[in-house]
Order: sequence, then structure tokens, then C-alpha cells
Amino acid sequence: MAKFNIPNCLTVLTFMISHLKTINAGSSYSFSFESFDKNPNFQSNIALYGDAKVAGNGSSLQLTRSVSSSAGRVMYKQPIKLVEGISGNTVSFSTNFSFLMSRDGGDGLAFLLVPGGFNVRMFDNSPFGLNLGPEKSGPKFVAVEFDTKRDAEYGDLNDNHVGIDVGAFVSVKVRNVSSNDMVLNSGKRLHSWIDYEAGSKRLEVRLSQSGDMKPIDPLLSYPLDLSNMWNDERVLIGLSSSNGNSSQTCFLYSWSLKLRHVPQWIHFHATDARILLNVRNQRPIVPEECSVHPGDFEFKKVKVVVDKAVQDGKH
Repeated sequence: MAKFNIPNCLTVLTFMISHLKTINAGSSYSFSFESFDKNPNFQSNIALYGDAKVAGNGSSLQLTRSVSSSAGRVMYKQPIKLVEGISGNTVSFSTNFSFLMSRDGGDGLAFLLVPGGFNVRMFDNSPFGLNLGPEKSGPKFVAVEFDTKRDAEYGDLNDNHVGIDVGAFVSVKVRNVSSNDMVLNSGKRLHSWIDYEAGSKRLEVRLSQSGDMKPIDPLLSYPLDLSNMWNDERVLIGLSSSNGNSSQTCFLYSWSLKLRHVPQWIHFHATDARILLNVRNQRPIVPEECSVHPGDFEFKKVKVVVDKAVQDGKH
């Protein structure tokens, strides 16, 4: 005989509803720029450094000029916490952008995550103009590079690759874009999607021709725990480009970013279980005469008799 305890079930339901409310209560942020001069949020949220400037009547951002040793950077002004304080939960994020690089062989373009104290105004001769100092003592950073120059110092695969860099410019994961019939510095627009999923702790990179749908399969996928890298430190997000000794130009035509906080109810800790157990064991608040008693449900076998005419298909 199965017993169904109504008060206990209501307690569990109430507990779940209270946790589900955090979906709406959880903070999230997103921005999307398809143009860069008419959007009122652009100047208040985005900063340009180096040679970066608004171009084409606001239709694009030009990061590098057609002269050697040019470098430019576009950064989201507000430092972001990718790890929530008390819970320690990591925030997921998705970004996508369309870009174009001329046919010259410069350093290319990099999407980057750097510590909040990083000097975004400073440039040097390092890849993408990033002044990161010595490898061992420099700041922790994550970058996705769209590299159009083969640099033996960093073990580059070729002059047409996408790589994931973690704390150094020697990529931990790299892919030859030529195998996907794409050329990074073809002078044509490309579109990239970069997603970090806090649950699986994976960074995924996708790339396609501009106007194509987002690919199902990632170009690159790499396991990465950002909570161990920065703890609760704030980070800056942006895009940086440099052309080295070439005259390569780099343009950005759109940029979107979305942060997704994992709802707290998903992270069910042992403390939550103890709280639920304590609530469950409390005496009912309503008077005893109004208390609800457990309902007993009994299941019995039912014998079904099939008429022979029906069984034979006759009516």
C-alpha cells in the first residue's frame, strides 16, 4: 500500500518555488552594437584606445591604420565579475562579432579577458599590442586569437589560424582555418561566436563567413575553469589588434555580449538539504483539528474480461 503525505509534498513544492524565483532575481547583462555612432549606449559603455576609431559614418570601428606598428583596442568599460562572491558560481557568457582584416600579414585580432587592473591604454610590440610583461609574472589572461602571421617564437601553426591562449601567447588549442575553406585576412567579413559555459567549464569558438548561420560544431573547444583563474577578481572584456611591420587594417562591424548567471537553485548544496529537512520536521502551524492527515491510496488488480466476439474481430 502506497502512502502519499500531502503536507510534506507541499513543503517541498514551496521550497522549490522559492528557489525558482532566483531565475528572475538573478542579474544578467547584455549589449549588442550593429552600428557605433547612433547607439546612445556606445560611448557610455565602450572605450576606444590606441588607433581605434569610429569609421564609415558609424558603420564600423577601425582598430588599425594602414601604416606599420599600428594597434587599437575596444573595451567594455565596466569590469565584470565572472565568479559570484559567496556561492563561488562562475558566470557563463556569450559574445559574437563580425570583423574584416585586409590581406596583409599582421598580428590579426584577439578577443580577450584581462584582470581589472590591466593598463588598457598601454601598447607594445607584443602580439595584438598587449603589454603583458614577463610570462611568469605577468597578469593572467585568456584570449582567442585570429592570427594572420606565423611567429616561430610562439609556435604558430601557420599564418591563418585561430587559437585559444591562456596566460601566454603559445596557444593551448589551435586550428588551421584553411581546413574550413576560410582565410582570416581575405578582405572579406567573417563572424565569430565565443561561448563559455560555466556548468561544463568549456570555452567554445565558432567561425563562419559573414551572413552564415552559427555553426553547430565549434571550431575549437577547450576545458577551462575560470573560477580558479580569477576567483572573485573583476575582469575586463574587449578586442585588440595590431599589424606589426605590415600595413594590415582591421575593422569591427558588430559586437554583442551576454552574461548569464547560473540560477542558485541549480546549485543544490548540502546546507539546502538540511534546511529542507528542518522545515519538513516542524510541527504544522494550523490547529490540530484542522491538520491534514496523510491520504492512503490503495492499488488493486482489475481483471479484464474480453468478449470472444471482440477478440475475433467481430462486432
